[in-house]
Amino acid sequence: MADGREGYADGRPSPSDSDGLDDPGGRTTSARTTRAYVSDPAAPDPDEAEFGARGWILVGMILVAFVVAPALVLYIPYSGPLISSLGLSFRDAYLTIPLVPALLLGALAVWAAVGSRRA
Repeated sequence: MADGREGYADGRPSPSDSDGLDDPGGRTTSARTTRAYVSDPAAPDPDEAEFGARGWILVGMILVAFVVAPALVLYIPYSGPLISSLGLSFRDAYLTIPLVPALLLGALAVWAAVGSRRA
């Protein structure tokens, strides 16, 4: 640098600087802490958080998507008349039965997340 000091152009010391622990404001890096982020008084207490109706609806949809839909897929070969009465082929049924609960689960997850942000 032109003035004989080492460091960055904005005045911060370079990592190779022997006095690299002090910043230009005279504070040491040990004074900086993330404790304020960990113990935020405005944050709700985790013990007081409620699961709510949105959470239970989401749990119910998870059960439908991960238990009921796979069980229905297992019974597709035995339900030929029902599938054909709906106007679906076996291929369509194998694609539609898991797809519909998956789309609903995604939509409900977004709905629950947005609802928890407002609360």
